[in-house]
Amino acid sequence: MPNVVVVGAQWGDEGKGKIVDRFTRFADVVVRYQGGPNAGHTLVVEGKKTVLHQVPSGIMHEGKLCLVGNGVVLDPELLVTEIDGLKAQGCLTDESMLKLSQAAHVIMPYHRRLDRARERARAGGAIGTTGRGIGPCYEDKIARRGIRLGDLLRQERLGRLVGERLVEANGQLSALGDEPFDLDEILEPLSEHARRLAPFVADTSLALAAEVRQGRAILFEGAQGTLLDIDHGTYPFVTSSNTTAAAAATGSGIGPTAIDEVVGITKAYTTRVGAGPFPTELSDETGAYLRQAGAEFGATTGRPRRCGWLDAVVLRYAARVNGLKSLALTKLDVLGGLETLRIGVGYEVDGERMSELTADAEALSRAVPIYEEHPGWKGPLAGLRDYDSLPTNAKSYVARIEGLTGVEVAVVSVGAERQETIVRRNPFA
Repeated sequence: MPNVVVVGAQWGDEGKGKIVDRFTRFADVVVRYQGGPNAGHTLVVEGKKTVLHQVPSGIMHEGKLCLVGNGVVLDPELLVTEIDGLKAQGCLTDESMLKLSQAAHVIMPYHRRLDRARERARAGGAIGTTGRGIGPCYEDKIARRGIRLGDLLRQERLGRLVGERLVEANGQLSALGDEPFDLDEILEPLSEHARRLAPFVADTSLALAAEVRQGRAILFEGAQGTLLDIDHGTYPFVTSSNTTAAAAATGSGIGPTAIDEVVGITKAYTTRVGAGPFPTELSDETGAYLRQAGAEFGATTGRPRRCGWLDAVVLRYAARVNGLKSLALTKLDVLGGLETLRIGVGYEVDGERMSELTADAEALSRAVPIYEEHPGWKGPLAGLRDYDSLPTNAKSYVARIEGLTGVEVAVVSVGAERQETIVRRNPFA
């Protein structure tokens, strides 16, 4: 059976949760391999909206093994709340279907406080983080001073590690004008979180290897988007992990030869949350229309998203650095009713034309988009289930995206509900 990686092909918020949920029916295992609770994957099933932050989207299906890999950073308090919420709505009836990597790093209270204090100190130069502590947690991981999920289950070791880390963390907080922490203030709630999470902690790399050997179909679920990758995104306006497809191997503990296909998720337009360059951004009535019609508000923070026309330069870049074999196009329905659509096909930067993306945020901030126009269409798309039933102009728009990126559009989403999805080619078939 094929093993498929799903990645965001823009700046995140592309609708990965819905696509993962749609394809989970064909998979045996769903793996979340990077990122933290700043990711919010929104699913709408039978009119009911569920937002998942750390648990893989496959949890909405019975009988699917869901793994959270070593590349993820976990907030224990939020994770316990999320698990309780899923159980309350009838999901996760079998706890053995969720496994958390013992090597996943833990977001501590001082990470969250440091994150917010640093953003305040940056003032006008703020990155636009969610303040969830993800960056400082990854920082500690790389500095080899982090706390891993397995450490939570060893109280004596945990107390020593946190005590050592607090010496420096409290110094940083005081320097930023914030309150330091007391050791017991951190350890007491962690004890209860550890008790609740202990049944889920496992060697997920080993468990995943067993599934691969048995020929199980595996779906790898990424968080955020390509242009937020710490190495390949619009640095420094990026997240703290590798969001591109290669991270599926390192963040889950399998070899890259186990991956068969990479699917990039893209909206039919472009959005971005937080600061940083956004060449096709619209600050006019059209941008406001896209925000309202597309419900473009952060699933985690509620922040309004910046909206703009589709950027084919970004998509070509995503295709290259991820090795995309196909695209899943979401929110095509949102464009219905607009008389004229635009696609950014290149940039002009300091008088020079560019057809390929530079990840240099400073240069990209000066980019003026070069557009081509396409006629829009009237009428809703949500009731359509066959690609040939789409309006002619909608199909032409999709075909142009394929032509500009060199990647087939295998899936077209025409609404928020699970069934409002047209599958032209199933990557698991």
